[in-house]
Amino acid sequence: MGTTFRGIWELYDDDPEAADAKIWGRRSEPISRRGFLAGSGRAALAAALGGSIAFSEWMPGGVIPAAFAATHKSFKIPGKEPGLVVLNDRPLNAETPAHLLDDDVTPASRLFVRNNGLPPEAIDVASWTLRIEGEATREQKEFSIARLKKEFRHHTYRLQLECAGNGRSEFVPPARGNQWTTGAVGCPEWTGVRLRELLEASGVTSEAVYVAYYGADRHISGEPGKIPISRGVPIAKALQDETLVAWAMNGADIPLLHGHPLRLVCGGFPGSTSGKWLRRIVVRDRVHDGPKMGGKSYRVPCRPVAPGSEVSDADMCIIDSMPVKSLITFPKSGLVHPIGEPLALRGHAWAGERAVARVDVSTDYGKTWQRSKLAKPPNRLAWQRWQAEVRFPSQGYYEVWVRATDSAGREQPMIVPGWNPKGYLNNATHRISARVMK
Repeated sequence: MGTTFRGIWELYDDDPEAADAKIWGRRSEPISRRGFLAGSGRAALAAALGGSIAFSEWMPGGVIPAAFAATHKSFKIPGKEPGLVVLNDRPLNAETPAHLLDDDVTPASRLFVRNNGLPPEAIDVASWTLRIEGEATREQKEFSIARLKKEFRHHTYRLQLECAGNGRSEFVPPARGNQWTTGAVGCPEWTGVRLRELLEASGVTSEAVYVAYYGADRHISGEPGKIPISRGVPIAKALQDETLVAWAMNGADIPLLHGHPLRLVCGGFPGSTSGKWLRRIVVRDRVHDGPKMGGKSYRVPCRPVAPGSEVSDADMCIIDSMPVKSLITFPKSGLVHPIGEPLALRGHAWAGERAVARVDVSTDYGKTWQRSKLAKPPNRLAWQRWQAEVRFPSQGYYEVWVRATDSAGREQPMIVPGWNPKGYLNNATHRISARVMK
């Protein structure tokens, strides 16, 4: 009889506590979601890591050790640096490992790719137009890109975008969809015109409730006229200074994979609200009802539910502002560090529509926390740089955890929060592994 081999992610997706027992052996105490790996299991894990585990008494059970978490393969994508992880190739979806997100301004070559459809096949920038229309406008307007650039003031902002499903791979039971880990996020610099000024030029009325987009992307079925995605934002979001119709990213034309020649950018909201290959803006007198607006798409239960529960569409609420979150971008997980020397850490933190108030780091699995230095954002809705320095008291295996707190006092949880059918809004603490040696 042949042997079936199963990967560590698959085992932990099925049953994290059973995976601990299967891989590391028996425990000496029961394990709950905040239980701790103990006894022979802890010894087996220490052997696999090649040494003792510092603060092992606080190491949580049912969680893949950070040293083993980055096990996916990467592939080369045109226009991207080697190292991005492809999760799907039709449509293309790829994430960026945390250590490649260390730039204050995310380069195009390192920005994650999230597409619902296929990019348009032929683009003529000179003839490309954007139409503004809808039930809540007094007149329809049409703008060429040249006219947008000539008639309206240009604005440049760093705006953070994150896929609502970033972190989906950690939900148990598993949620369907691209199994993002931590890298479906970035903060490029965008240049364009304020959507508000285009709406004002079209005579937006007091009946306006939602503003939606339609792009030129093609449905993966190949069926002509079928729309892969058309989402929107409440009118208040559309009228914010930082909500842009953009033609440039980081001072150059937006790359094709990211919406060339024109896209909407709604920083702080799910990335799916920032429509690519922009052709139409529709001002609605109701909540938009385009593809990917209904059912469970980009929605979470209005009230907490038990993991694995069936939730009716009527009990799902649209995601708006993304939750507070942070990332360690330096050093790369898996480092070997000399005992007695401080370790410099840095990364980014963001909080949707809010600002980040503080960022803390821990080297003992969240038992104690140390405050980091946090920089102010260059503008609203940009991520914020944090820096810290930690010391390790002895040799062994460590994990460094990071936790951000937003301006409303909401902090990241240490475990995966709020199970939901589509695996959205996982903002659990990010962690890296370090082996401290002489």
